[in-house]
Amino acid sequence: MSDSTASSVRPPVPLAPRVRGTVRVVGAGLLGASVGHALTALGVDVALDDTSPAQLRLAVDYGAGRLPRPDDAPALVVVAVPPDVTADVIERELAAHPGAVVTDVASVKLEPLRALQARGVDLSRYIGSHPLAGRERGGAISARADIFIGRPWVVCRDGETTAADLAVVEALALDLGATPIEMTPEEHDRSVAVVSHVPQLVASLLAGRFVDAPDGSLRLAGQGVRDTTRIAASAPELWVQILGANAALVVDVLDELAGDLSRVAEALRHPDAPGARRAVADTIRRGNDGVERLPGKHGQNRRFETIVVMVDDTPGQLGRLFGELGELSVNVEDLRLEHSPGAPFGLAEISVVPDAVHRASEGLQARGWRIANNTHD
Repeated sequence: MSDSTASSVRPPVPLAPRVRGTVRVVGAGLLGASVGHALTALGVDVALDDTSPAQLRLAVDYGAGRLPRPDDAPALVVVAVPPDVTADVIERELAAHPGAVVTDVASVKLEPLRALQARGVDLSRYIGSHPLAGRERGGAISARADIFIGRPWVVCRDGETTAADLAVVEALALDLGATPIEMTPEEHDRSVAVVSHVPQLVASLLAGRFVDAPDGSLRLAGQGVRDTTRIAASAPELWVQILGANAALVVDVLDELAGDLSRVAEALRHPDAPGARRAVADTIRRGNDGVERLPGKHGQNRRFETIVVMVDDTPGQLGRLFGELGELSVNVEDLRLEHSPGAPFGLAEISVVPDAVHRASEGLQARGWRIANNTHD
């Protein structure tokens, strides 16, 4: 490249952050450090703090922010600590930083709010929030700047919340690539009981069936069971706190689920009884209807179709596959990989728009790729 060509190339100008001033993040675990990474990448001054000096130093070493200073005057404090100490830390931060808006990212909103109200804490500068994001592994070492992108970020305002303070928390969510959604604390906790807390228990209970399963059975596991149990790898210590804080609403959903399971078990106990097969079919159909309501690529309108490509287990094959799909003008909307135990290849399940299915299949086969006909487990 010539000097004149090089001088004409300019790196992209980063977007100016919406958040102004210093942001103090209390809790340097997965969410706190991820907030720090994302804001630091935008040029925001991030002061990290944590009760664990080792965790704090690790997060700083990874670039999630800097150590706190006695003269810090943050405009925003983000509390990212375990649920059982969230209320205590919020109270402390409100008192220590009278010029700051304080939010938290705890996955339960009612319990800390009620605890603070019972203590008579002035909550005019507090706005509870919760990003629906995370990973199975925790800690600063697992933090990533991109885990919030495209994810909902619930913001719980009340009658005391000023428009200016609300804008600060919404700016945080937008800077991190999330989508702010306003809810009351009650609406939030009831919602996460259905879409987060009970699914965690169901995944854990199902995966628990594998503990005593014969090795031969587990060798048959396909992508479906891996998808269903992925979140079963979550940390028990954290989930004991989350589930305990939202216990009543979780129990409501579990009781309804237990009734559903009982009805299906009874139908299968006597599969030839009148109505038994319909009960099973209705259960599967209701699941179809529920999945259709989920937002995103595998939800509403099911506007994507899949092709399954056999990929040799050698370096560079996925890169070649994506490159040749690009040559065919086929955009990959989603990708799932499944390795075949004992076989020197894997299966790449690629989601594309319906109009591209034939073009992708024919084009890949013409280039020597093998297309699997059966896309189901």
